[in-house]
Amino acid sequence: MNVKRLAAAALVGGAPALVALGSAVIGSNAALQATQSIEPSTNSKTERLDGKSIFRYDTFGDEQLWTNVLRMQEVVGKVSPATALAVGLKVDVDALPQGVVKAIRRNAVDLDDPAVTQALLQLNAVVGIKGTFDESGQLATIGVTCALCHSSVDDSLAQGIGHRLDGWASGDLNVGAIVALSPALDDETRAEFSAWGPGMYDPRHHTFDGTNINPLNSPSVPVRIPSIYGLKGAGFETYTADGPISYWNAYVGVSQMGGHGTFIDPRVGVSITQTPDLVTPRLPALLAYQLSLNTPKAPNGSFDKKAADRGEALFRGQARCSTCHLGPNFTDVLAGPDPAVPFLHYAAEVGTDPVYAERSATGKYRTTPLRGLWQHPAYFHDGSAADLRAVVDHYDQLFSLGLSETQKVDLVEYLKTL
Repeated sequence: MNVKRLAAAALVGGAPALVALGSAVIGSNAALQATQSIEPSTNSKTERLDGKSIFRYDTFGDEQLWTNVLRMQEVVGKVSPATALAVGLKVDVDALPQGVVKAIRRNAVDLDDPAVTQALLQLNAVVGIKGTFDESGQLATIGVTCALCHSSVDDSLAQGIGHRLDGWASGDLNVGAIVALSPALDDETRAEFSAWGPGMYDPRHHTFDGTNINPLNSPSVPVRIPSIYGLKGAGFETYTADGPISYWNAYVGVSQMGGHGTFIDPRVGVSITQTPDLVTPRLPALLAYQLSLNTPKAPNGSFDKKAADRGEALFRGQARCSTCHLGPNFTDVLAGPDPAVPFLHYAAEVGTDPVYAERSATGKYRTTPLRGLWQHPAYFHDGSAADLRAVVDHYDQLFSLGLSETQKVDLVEYLKTL
């Protein structure tokens, strides 16, 4: 059976089937020790390509969560493409046959037909979602990949349909609403997930140990899904810098995605052991690919250059932004005497909510590297700043900077260039 050809036919014809604290603490942490020294094995083109494939298509065996426990295959097959796009799922145009691309341009594909969703899955075109089908063409398993939350598309064909933008946070992806579709959840849990909203996720609310979904912290405190480009030299990926980039890859891959692997960190109360470990062996290649993702440049015409030049002087002068956002990565997380131990800030230092940090291994926040700010839908770890002006206003008030209206405008224009 030519699966891709049949799936393309289903798309065009509407066929019903086919369808990332102290050194003493760090030194005793097994998970951190296991990932501290991870680096690309060769940093070769081949390894980066392997990492790209892992990032886009490897579920790490997480079907054990999404299929066996959450039973998402029972609902995904009934969801229309229009509904899927509405909750922020994306479609990779490069996975679509040209006939399908042309049909979408002619509005000849019924985006209200759930069969089309299944056909897109057959084509491996739904970003971050991997489905398998049985011999009768019925959806049998569902798994997710890193790309689900950390890729977007350029909308070149239609809204939500285009070329992949790996490393971009999916700012409109409503993970909570998607998980809430699971028939395995009780009403209280379903309501909690549904309340997260687009672009938000709580990685410290529950964990999955291969068999059960286990409560970790309550109530849920969701944070913005971060972009993961521009990480080379940044050292740490998470808002609270619990560990290096591969530490967080391992944490998420095992405890959140539900991958079949091992992650143990007593600092956060997580101990999961599964053999064989399908996550840890893939971390070097995955890291190689992540480190290759460069920060996208601000589009021409998206900022006022003269105002941005004045804003840069403010950033490094009166506004004092570069006190923390220093160096080429605009962060002081590696400014301490030991680069393996992150330099962090208490929530009160930056005027932000302490609750999420209190649930982390460090209890503090990392100065976020400033990268690709022009395209973020919201700012700060909790999305509490709706735009860059709100960020500037926050620090102007917190640190009594005394910025004028014109200076605030200039500073925003500079931030758009990063």
